[in-house]
Amino acid sequence: MTDWLPTLQTATPQEGYELAVKLARVAVKLTLPDAEARERLRPEYAQDAEALIAASQVVATHFATIAAANDYWRDRQ
Repeated sequence: MTDWLPTLQTATPQEGYELAVKLARVAVKLTLPDAEARERLRPEYAQDAEALIAASQVVATHFATIAAANDYWRDRQ
């Protein structure tokens, strides 16, 4: 895989959240590299509330890490 994550620094919390979602998606692709398998499984977990909550928890964990890396977007003076 190429160097796709040069930094956790983002300009805004929204950009940080979008990066958190990307981190979660990349993790799934690395864990299950077969795109057809991911497509085949998607309808199952899309209807599973526990799986969706778990996915949200992963994104929240990534977002917390990114927020900390960005000093919670406080102005640095």
